[in-house]
Amino acid sequence: MIRRKHVLLIGAGALGTSCAEMLVRAGIGKLTIIDRDYVEWSNLQRQQLYTETDAEDQLPKAVAAKARLSDLNREVKIDARIEETNTMTIEEQIQDADLIIDATDNFETRMLINDAAQKWKIPWIYGACTGSHGLTYTILPGDTPCLACLLGKIPSGSETCDTVGIISPAVQMVTAYQVAESFKILVEDFQAIRKQVIYFDLWNNQHTSLKVDNLKNPQCDSCCPEAAFPYLNHESSTKTAVLCGRDTVQIRPMPGMAIDMDALKQKLSQLTSNIRSNDYLLQVEIDDTRMVVFKDNRVLIHGTKDINKAKTLYNRYITG
Repeated sequence: MIRRKHVLLIGAGALGTSCAEMLVRAGIGKLTIIDRDYVEWSNLQRQQLYTETDAEDQLPKAVAAKARLSDLNREVKIDARIEETNTMTIEEQIQDADLIIDATDNFETRMLINDAAQKWKIPWIYGACTGSHGLTYTILPGDTPCLACLLGKIPSGSETCDTVGIISPAVQMVTAYQVAESFKILVEDFQAIRKQVIYFDLWNNQHTSLKVDNLKNPQCDSCCPEAAFPYLNHESSTKTAVLCGRDTVQIRPMPGMAIDMDALKQKLSQLTSNIRSNDYLLQVEIDDTRMVVFKDNRVLIHGTKDINKAKTLYNRYITG
């Protein structure tokens, strides 16, 4: 049965490469991989499909992943796309998908996936990990609470594997749950789906299963019968612009998302001492880039005109 199924994988980093390998080895029919980034040396510690040659050549992750996966199972159709998932692209990306797997690193994209999954009635599996801990949850539209029910609004300033690191066993634990749940969905054994949020911390020997059925919100804008799917609205997405005459990209967060300046300063101070702040803004120099965060939540990424690079830095260090 799984040979006839199509999985959409959004993100080809640590979680994405691990999920992709297991799914391809299992013999699914089609795997679509979406990723806008390229392979860097720092990725090799946790992103299992890539090699030093990929990093040297700065190959796009989608391209490098497809090459390796095609060597593992030639019968699986692999559609690798070097692009981002946003309000303009997601409808086309999810065409004919039987399942969506979240392997992203930011909540704006996850909330976008959540709305798309609810609108087009496609199951999806949330996953995240940093340090030694991880989290995963399977979402069945019309049945389980959606991500918006659980979160209420997009959190800001969360940790990422780029800012706090990660041990690879945590990656494998999250993807073990994600892929096991994927198999259940792909063979249509919905009774076997785990409907709890799974949280663990391998270093501190913690493992928790949380029941969330009572969090389903009958007025949720993303999954109620009259849902407006707010995160699919282009006006609700993060706005980016290259400033004229300057090597600078301005990023303005989506409405309703606030940056906690004190929390951000504390997080960044663990990564670099090159931080300055006053009553109006916070400035940080990291990764050969200068970023300025204003109290109205605007962020200037200096030293680049590349919007994709700026958004990667923004997601890595500012919002996580």
